Parts: sequence; C-alpha cells; structure tokens
Amino acid sequence: MCGIVGAIAQREVSGILIEGLKRLEYRGYDSAGIALINTDKPRLDCSKAVGKVAKLVDLVARNNTSGNLGIAHTRWATHGKPTIKNAHPHTSTGDIALVHNGIIENYESLRDALINDGYRFVSQTDSEVIAHLIHQARKGGKVSLLDAVKGTVKKLEGAYGLCVIDINEPDQIVVTRSGSPLVIGKGIGENFVASDALALGQVTDRFIFLEEGDIARITLNDIDIWNKNKKVTREETRITSKFSEAEKGEFAHYMLKEIYEQPKAIKDTLDGRISTSKVLEEAFGIKAKSIFDKVSNVQIVACGTSFLAGQVAKYWLESIAKIPCQVDIASDYRYRNVIVQPSTLFVSISQSGETADTLAALRFAKKAGYVATFAICNVPTSSLVRESDFCLLTHAGQEIGVASTKAFTTQLCLLLLLAIVLGRRRGLTEKQEARIVRKLNRLPGLVSRTLSLDNQIKKLSKQFADKQHALFLGRGIQYPVAKEGALKLKEISYIHAEAYPAGELKHGPLALVDDKMPVIAVAPNDELLGKLKANLAEVSARGGKLFVFADEGIGFKGDKSCKVIHVPTSSDILDPIVFVIPLQLLAYHVAILKGTDVDQPRNLAKSVTVE
Repeated sequence: MCGIVGAIAQREVSGILIEGLKRLEYRGYDSAGIALINTDKPRLDCSKAVGKVAKLVDLVARNNTSGNLGIAHTRWATHGKPTIKNAHPHTSTGDIALVHNGIIENYESLRDALINDGYRFVSQTDSEVIAHLIHQARKGGKVSLLDAVKGTVKKLEGAYGLCVIDINEPDQIVVTRSGSPLVIGKGIGENFVASDALALGQVTDRFIFLEEGDIARITLNDIDIWNKNKKVTREETRITSKFSEAEKGEFAHYMLKEIYEQPKAIKDTLDGRISTSKVLEEAFGIKAKSIFDKVSNVQIVACGTSFLAGQVAKYWLESIAKIPCQVDIASDYRYRNVIVQPSTLFVSISQSGETADTLAALRFAKKAGYVATFAICNVPTSSLVRESDFCLLTHAGQEIGVASTKAFTTQLCLLLLLAIVLGRRRGLTEKQEARIVRKLNRLPGLVSRTLSLDNQIKKLSKQFADKQHALFLGRGIQYPVAKEGALKLKEISYIHAEAYPAGELKHGPLALVDDKMPVIAVAPNDELLGKLKANLAEVSARGGKLFVFADEGIGFKGDKSCKVIHVPTSSDILDPIVFVIPLQLLAYHVAILKGTDVDQPRNLAKSVTVE
C-alpha cells in the first residue's frame, strides 16, 4: 500500500510531511514526492524522486521549497514503471495537486474522454486522470474544490484514498476515501491527514478515522465531513501511546497483541486491493497481468507456517482457479529432481523475506525455467522481494513474537486473491468472484467476533496444563489448519503435538488415543462434516478426550468426553482463516500455564537466516 501525508499549518510543513513519509517506509514503495503551497504567494512547488525518501529530502533541500500547506506520497507502482513522471503528487494545469492510494478500474475510458477534451497526460498512471477530472469539474473556478471532488468521485470505479490541494483555494485540503483508509490528525491551529495514524505521531495524538464514502474539507481550524451529501460527525480518538509497533501496550506478550491485531492487519492487507465486488488485479503490479495470462500451473515454496499457508492455497487454487498446484518445503525443494511444467508460476512465501532456504529455492527457481517468480512477504526491503520478479506485500505490521500469527492470516488473504485473479482466466465468473469478495470485506469483523472466544479458550486451556502430547485433526482444507494449530502448540508450550487428516485415524494414530491424549479437531460446516463426525466418534469410542472447535450453525453438541467451542459461522472459503484463530489462542494460554517464554521460545529464531 502507498503512503499519504498532508498538512495545513501556520508553520512550514515540509519537515512534517517528510517525517510522515519516513514513518510509512515499512510499507514498501519505489518513489516519493511532495507538493507544497506557500499561502503568502500561492504557487505550487512539486518535487519527486525515484527511490528512497532520503532522495526526496535532498531534492527538497536543493530546491529550497517550503510552504504551510502540502501533501506527500510514497508510491508502489501499479500503473506505469517507477519514474519521476509516474510518481505522486499528480497535477493538472499547475493548479491542482493530488495524491492517491488505490486503483481506479475505469481510468482508461475516463482518460480517453479527457484527451478528447484537450487534456495532456504526462504519466501512465490512473491517478493523473483524477487530477484532470477535478480540474475539469472546477469549470475555471466557478465550482469549489470541495464540490469538484464530490462530483469527480461519482465517476470513479475502484478503490481510492484521495488528498487534493488547489492554489486557487490555498486555505484547505479536500480528502475522500472509498476502500482505502484515511485518518485526520487534529492540532491547534493546524490539522493533518494520512493513510495511517502512525505517520502523524510526531504532531498529534488526536485522530478522526474517516468512514467509507466520507469527504472532508480540512482547514487550519476546522474539519468538516460529509457522507452522501449530508454533513456528519465522526468520533475523535485519542491515541496516547507512543507510535511504536514494538510496544506491547496493554498485552502481556507480543504474541497475544499480534493475535488481537489480526482484524486490522487483514483489513490493511485487503485495503486498496479489493472493491466491493472484485479483486483489483493492478494491485499485483504492472507486470502481473501479462504474467497471469500465461500461467497454467503454480509451484509454491515456503518454510514453517508459511508452508502451511501454501498448503491451504493449494485447495483454493485447485478449486477456484482450476489450476494444478504443487507445494514444497523450501529446505527440500532444490534437492530433488525438479520437473518444471510449462507456464508454471513460482510462488515463494515468507514473513521476513530473509529465510535462507526460501531464498535459496527462489535463486534456484530463477534458473529453472518458471514463467515468473512471485513473492508474498511482510518486509518490503527484504531479499525475497528484491530478487523476485514481482510481489504482493502483507500489511501485517511488525511481528515480534517468534510464533507467527497475523503474518499467517494475511498471507492467506493474499493467496486467496491470487487464486481469484488466476481463476478469472479459467472460468471463474464475475458473480462467483463478487460472492467471495463480499465475504472478504466482512472478514475483519468476523475475525473480531472469533477473538471474543478468548475467555472460553483460556478456561479450556487448564485441561492441558499437565499434558505432554496432543493430537490435532482436520479434513480437506482444514488439515493444514490443524497442522498450524499443532505447530503453534509445540512451538510455545513445548507439548509434543502432531496433526493428522481425520480420515487417517484408522491407519495408525488411533493407537495413540487414550484418556490422557487430548484430541483437538476443527469442524467447519463443509462437505466433509459428516465424515469428520464419524472420525471423531472413533476417538470417543476409544476413551479419547475431544476438544472440538465447531461452526456455531451445525448444532455440534458436547458431552463428558467432548468439549465443544462454537466458532462464528463464516463460509467454506474463509474457514481456514477463521478457524486458525482459536488454535492460536489455545496455544498461547496453554503456554502461559506451562510457564514458557511465549515470545521467544527456546531454540527458535524469528527469522531463520541459515540453512
């Protein structure tokens, strides 16, 4: 996701804007820019640089530009290569400047109409279209900037967070959002705007989070907000803690904090990448479309939790995209005789982007004849991102706990988007895509509801305090989820835990079942539920103690041998993301009872940088 910062003050604001951009660098970008208006002598000064914010700092210093009204941006290319012309802010006729997060789907038809009306384009971006549309709507100053923005957004299809200034109205910033977040920071005799409150922590602790469809006018002393042409009031939020993701805040451990951050992490990861009804394919980057058109197979390579995310993705790619998918553990991948099928996309997954085995697999793959290499990663500056042909970043924020939680669920979100865009080319209809995307839009709220099970799971965890072994069961797409649950438990509680496909019980694991072996199962409402119930009956018949996380809609009842916790109903598509949350919480609370070091378990490192 790109970064937006804006400011209007009675002091020079370029330093505030630059500091805001620096605080957003972790999100990843390839160019940066700033536009300033000095209200004493209204003139628009725009500076842009390809590369790091440090280059922009040098450029602003050399140009000696300043102003008390300005906007700034870091861009990750979606339309057009990383060049100065494609960098933000974008301008129209030297009067209007704007920065834009998101993707405008209908920009080509809008661009053609503007060219016919005499507008000249200097960039390859969808964002420049918006600047010219606003200028056109101004009608030579007869229409206010606010009304011009209101009229323009009605023509836009897709996702956007916009921040607009005009030298003819140098006393205001106009902002609006649809599918891409914006927050207003309140000061005294000055106000600010950003795509993330983190960018404004150096100037304010008071924030107003804009809601979907909001349009706001920000001046030195006032903030006015409209939605559907009605003036509205949004609640002010005070964030008094330091703006550092490395603080635990109210949580006892980073792991628990990161479990609870998942609704926001998922929302941030999806923002600007989906609309109300479709995946915005341009979010994958300028190379993606031509590559995806060639893909007929997928090879996924990863380690640990990321490998299990890949195993879930295999089900999605084969069911949604109708495309063959192979998943390999990175440490073994390059040591077998790899046969690369024609038109195969190589997908690597890593939280850190520095996992030695995954990097080695990528370097092997680049010489092996794949159509392209694609990375899913949480760190934009990582080796994996730099060395892959293209990538999509999880916006999970910094993950401190060694046992990965929010990185896993955000990886799954992006893998589902990949399945959808590949599925379009192999029979996935617009109606089917819209149904999945609508569910994705509701996912952060669904995860929040699932987190409300925390107290129940904490009580349940007491039954594991004296256990040394545990068995996890799942069927179909839930088998990798069961494996992730077992991995979390063994990582931080040091309980020996293994996962099996429930249908495999008769082929060995039943020998382990007795009244001392807890058996944890995930039971969503899918086509394998009936078979799973029969498998669980086999456990009960042998005196096993069952702990079942079951969809609340299936009426799964517990008894003396079976403890049931009801999980909010989601859908078969999103079940893997929802059902892993209770397993994360279970592992955490069991580890607390065991007295282990939750955030830094013995013998493990956050980033495995050696083979």
